[in-house]
Amino acid sequence: MTYCLGIHVRQGVLLAADSRTNAGVDYISRYRKLFDFSVPGDRALMLCTSGNLSITQAVMHTLDRDLVTDSEVNLYALPTMYDIARYIGTCIRNLQEIDRPWLQKDKIDFQCSFLLGGQVKGEAPQLYQIYSQGNCIRSTPETPFLQIGETKYGKPILDRTLTYESSIEDVAKYALLSIDSTMRSNLSVGPPINLIMYHTDSFQIGHKARFIAGDPYLLKMRKHWEVALREAAASMPEIEWNSSALPDGPDLSDISEP
Repeated sequence: MTYCLGIHVRQGVLLAADSRTNAGVDYISRYRKLFDFSVPGDRALMLCTSGNLSITQAVMHTLDRDLVTDSEVNLYALPTMYDIARYIGTCIRNLQEIDRPWLQKDKIDFQCSFLLGGQVKGEAPQLYQIYSQGNCIRSTPETPFLQIGETKYGKPILDRTLTYESSIEDVAKYALLSIDSTMRSNLSVGPPINLIMYHTDSFQIGHKARFIAGDPYLLKMRKHWEVALREAAASMPEIEWNSSALPDGPDLSDISEP
């Protein structure tokens, strides 16, 4: 399992991912899940992967091969972000069609999913989630983030802090907090954490970061967040206990022994 996060706000797009891959309690390894396919001046393309590692690596190999061989359909030839998302979905379907029978035979999960974020010249920035079936959905101002992998522990922070008008700098902090909270609650998610930030209409990636275990900033952020949560909880108004609002329990005094 892994945790990948994409956020699209007015100022830009940010993608973040951990690097842990879990194939059982005794086989945990690290693989990069966040990739940059940008062409400065023309398009910013960021991609996150989650799910069956052999399938996702095969998809990435196909995307690279189509670029190297200058295939008629590739990441740089397609004119829109939606076209790119559908192209990646087709790659997923084609590879699963080949491998699915053999994976199913040994009861191996073949599901995978991708996040695609960025901007192609002539369009506004966009963020897509591409499903294992090859179809996709797009983020909206009302739902400015998309998650894949181990999503549940990192979602509450985003629900409570993030809006489409949030600054891209704040978005980076929210993303790190979301991933760190997930790592705290689920051992299948772990460092290094990779982040890529893209500013709207810049058509180049200006900020990248990688945080390993024990990174000073991560430790500082974690301590600050935990202290702030404790202080916020302790300073909340006292509970107004109102036992009369609760219904009385059943009167057992009249129940005779059988």
